[in-house]
Parts: sequence; structure tokens; C-alpha cells
Amino acid sequence: MTVIASDLDRTLIYSPAALALAMPDAAAPRLLCVEVYEGRPLSFMTETAAALLADLAERAHFVPVTTRTREQYRRVRLPGPPPRYAICANGGHLLVDGEADAGWRARVDRELAAGSAPLAEVRAHLERAADPAWLRKLRTAEDLFAYLVVERAAVPQEWLKELGEWAEGRGWSVSAQGRKIYAVPRPLTKSAALAEVLRRAGGPAAGQVLAAGDSLLDTDLLLAADRAWRPGHGELAARGWTAPHVTALAERGVAAGELILRQMAGCLP
Repeated sequence: MTVIASDLDRTLIYSPAALALAMPDAAAPRLLCVEVYEGRPLSFMTETAAALLADLAERAHFVPVTTRTREQYRRVRLPGPPPRYAICANGGHLLVDGEADAGWRARVDRELAAGSAPLAEVRAHLERAADPAWLRKLRTAEDLFAYLVVERAAVPQEWLKELGEWAEGRGWSVSAQGRKIYAVPRPLTKSAALAEVLRRAGGPAAGQVLAAGDSLLDTDLLLAADRAWRPGHGELAARGWTAPHVTALAERGVAAGELILRQMAGCLP
């Protein structure tokens, strides 16, 4: 059976600020809210995208793959049957029927200890280097990685470049997504967790792998797929990144999410 492994935020689901509804209000698609936070609607899909995803989840192994923490992921109510597997914290947690697999997390911890600088060192550097004029929050996620919530327009590009160079020398990478700047250990990848899902789902016999994502943290996931898609917005689009098996869409915002699912559906028997 086909495996569909997709990023969530700004790939399949969209905040109000990311919808990019570039049409008259009367022509805008009907939207389905798929996440509520503190009593307020937070993330959306078009109703057509929701129907497509529900159908795909019945016909394929759908695996949500996200940098969200487990708590943040569990707020999302996707259409269709509950996924057997889900990948959270950029590959740091593998959920099986909604529960974190302790053996997978132990393996991740060993690989991080061997291949990257400690989280405490990176967080301390971020605290020193970030400018309070544009920094709003500094958070750690699942004791795995750190991220800043910033006023993005005020963050100097040179600062981001310097942070990336500093992080690279310590086995970490940097990704800027909307108002968040992530610092993530290089051994912590979505593709490694996906490989474990495929092993459990039947190895090479699991069928073709379809994937989608919009950020640098999705690059390894897209490269691990047989066919993949990236929308016309996000870090990958800004850099013009693609690969022979990756479809680079021109569509932006929630319309891109719908088109990704429509084209994935066209790949199923």
C-alpha cells in the first residue's frame, strides 16, 4: 500500500495569516477548522482538501510528519481515520496509535548525543545572541531542539546567516518558518523516523512513498520519497529548491495544500 508522509503546517494546514486567499471574498473556498487553541480556531484546510485527505487516508497509509511537539500535534483534528503512525518533534517522537514509542526516543537520544552539541549549549547561545528588540519567546521542544518566536521583519538576514554557520559547526541546522526560527540537531530528521515507519509497515513491500513539505526541515523527507511536492511558498520555494522527483507548485497558501492532495490522489491505483 502507498505511504503518504506529509508535513502539516503550511503544507496541508494553514493559519489565518498563511491562507493566502488571493481572490475576491465571494470566490474564496469554504474552509474547515482542524485546530482550536485556547478556544480560538487556529488552523484550516479547504473543505475539498479535507475530503481528499479523508479519502487518501482510507486508500493509503497516511503518516503526519511534523516539527510540532506531541501536545501541539494532538490539537490537530485531521479528517479521516486516526493515523496508525505519526511523527512529531521533527522525528524525535514516533507515535503508534497515538502513543509515543519509548524505544524510538531512546534511539534518537543516543544518536543526538553522538552526533551533535548538547541542547543546553545551543539554547545558551541563542539567549546571548538574540536581540530583545525582536525576540518574543525562546522555547525548547521535547528536550530535543530550540526555537525562537520573533518579529520576523526585524530579524537581520546577516544574523540568520551567522547563526546558521555557528550551528553547522556544532552539528545543528537552522530553519526560519514564519515567525519561528528553529535550531535543530542534524541527526534529528523526519526521514529517519519515516524509515522506521516503513520498516514496521513492511519494508520495501510497503509500496511507493509520496511526501510533501515546505521548509528546509522537510528536505530530507522529500528526498526519501518516490514522488514529492512542495508549495509555491516557504523556505524551499524561496530558495528555488527542487529535485527530479519533486513537483514544485506555483500555488501558494491553502490552495497549494488542496492541490498537493489532489495530485497525490492521482498517483494511487
